[in-house]
Amino acid sequence: MRKFIIIGLYNLSKKPYQALFKNNKAWNISPQQLLDFPEGSLGNELGCFLTKNDFELQAKLENHDVFHVLSGIGTSVIEEIALQYYLLGNGKKSIYLKSVILLGTLFYPNQFSLFFSRYKEGRSFSAFHNLDFFPLLHCPIAEIKKHLPITALKYTNKDNLFSPLKPIAITVQR
Repeated sequence: MRKFIIIGLYNLSKKPYQALFKNNKAWNISPQQLLDFPEGSLGNELGCFLTKNDFELQAKLENHDVFHVLSGIGTSVIEEIALQYYLLGNGKKSIYLKSVILLGTLFYPNQFSLFFSRYKEGRSFSAFHNLDFFPLLHCPIAEIKKHLPITALKYTNKDNLFSPLKPIAITVQR
């Protein structure tokens, strides 16, 4: 029931949030067009992610799916909440993010250690949450990961925890 409440609230709030709070320009690109980017590029990987999950890009919310691709965090309700904690740790501060974290924490208190570990992980990286990824769609994802502070994660249903894959060595030049 918790899952259906959160999904329902998302569906009710998505359009007003896009209209009122998102001032960036929509990418206006389809998953099929993304698949036409070179194999191994961010665009192609994003297209694969969208196709695999039977998703379309949400106008003005495209970076959210990029965060999934770069971090490897999945799309279940618990994973979405964990991603928001990760982004909070990385410095993102939006009303929507805070709402998801509040509701997610109230609805899934048994997952708080998972959520808090994602927050701490997000804190350990330089801010990337505010980057415009559209100009990077043609770039090899391996190169992007080399220059961005992201550690790949995978979700294992067996133990209901996120577990790190091989950590990516990060050097951020300023």
